[in-house]
Amino acid sequence: MAQLVAGGQVSTMGVQRPDEPSPQGGLPEPQTPLYHHPLPELEAWLRSLGGRQRANHSSQWDLHQPHWSALVEFDVEELRVSWLQDGQQSVRQFPYGLSRADVEAAILAGP
Repeated sequence: MAQLVAGGQVSTMGVQRPDEPSPQGGLPEPQTPLYHHPLPELEAWLRSLGGRQRANHSSQWDLHQPHWSALVEFDVEELRVSWLQDGQQSVRQFPYGLSRADVEAAILAGP
């Protein structure tokens, strides 16, 4: 928050932009595009969704839900999600310019 300091000037010290991580080291605001998240924060986000990083491919994550499973992959230009449900595979790509909230909603909605 901006505050008035001596001489009538406004200080923005302590003001957090929506795309910056919180001072406590948390994730940026949910509406922040994925490209504004450092990799460790994206990994923490996937862990919070129940994802498990593959040991032999650090850019791949497995996510399991009661009715489907998914492989989440960090590609160069996009986040790729491959869902498997009832033997059927669905694949979608999400540009890193999309917000974390939108991508999360799409992933959790399933195939």
